[in-house]
Amino acid sequence: MKPTPSLQSLQSLLSRLRMKQLQLLIALDEHKSLHKAASALAMTQSAASKSLAELESMLDAQLFERTKSGLIPNQFGHCVIRYARLMATDLGSLCEEMAQLRSGRGGRLAIGAVMGAVPEMVVPAVDALQRRHPELSIEIVEDTSVQLLGLLDEGHLDLLVARASVSDHPGKYHYQALSEEPLSVVVSAEHPRPRSRQLQLAALAGYRWVTYPSHMPLHAVLEREMDLAGVTMPGNAISTASTFVTVALLQQGTDMVSILPTAVAEMFVRRGMLRILPVKLRSMSQTIGIVTRKGGQLSGAGEALVRLLRERSAL
Repeated sequence: MKPTPSLQSLQSLLSRLRMKQLQLLIALDEHKSLHKAASALAMTQSAASKSLAELESMLDAQLFERTKSGLIPNQFGHCVIRYARLMATDLGSLCEEMAQLRSGRGGRLAIGAVMGAVPEMVVPAVDALQRRHPELSIEIVEDTSVQLLGLLDEGHLDLLVARASVSDHPGKYHYQALSEEPLSVVVSAEHPRPRSRQLQLAALAGYRWVTYPSHMPLHAVLEREMDLAGVTMPGNAISTASTFVTVALLQQGTDMVSILPTAVAEMFVRRGMLRILPVKLRSMSQTIGIVTRKGGQLSGAGEALVRLLRERSAL
């Protein structure tokens, strides 16, 4: 059977590509200068120039544009640099995991999670996983889906419990839905218990609001809910992406209000720190799920975590 052109290209690339060339691309992206990149890699400038030319010849594409600001990657350059960083990160993880295995400390797993997934999905699954594999090193990064997808692309995270739909190219990820993310309106536990069984959002217009930065989905949800309720977004709101800051501010005064994922809110309610107000939000809940890179292969620990997450799935 004759190899396809794409397979021939892959075989040629694998036989000729050197890790030093990928390191050079990353250094050029960071320094914007062939001289500085070569110096950072302990190469001569002529050797760096030759290495870049060989790589561009292999890929049949110019990767950088020469500008007044230095060498700037074009669309091909950005593409190749992204994969170069991914491969470099994977090799670093390989070395680290091999060292851990040799020392008897087991492997490493890096997980990304949005705020609403932490209390009832990620924490119980991670706890169960480490009880079964006490030698396993686990890192958890909490952030927005957009930020986490970037870290996943760069190879810094193995899997996410987040949303792939916020990506410009959601098709490049494998997504397994786990649960919806309902939201609750919250105040300090010292806030008087409302007499009515249901409150309208408009009734809270006079309160001081703790909101979220404009790039976060929770900001868009609150903005939409305010619009549906016929009130404007507060001009004197305190904006923060931190759950800790939000809860600390709410506890500071009974005239402050915010929204939180219900799973997070209930965790603080159980500890006597917050109260959930009977406000029915009209926005549809978005699902949270397991996000992995298509074509990527999870480690045994990653596959075990996926199974644990799916066992707790509400969908």
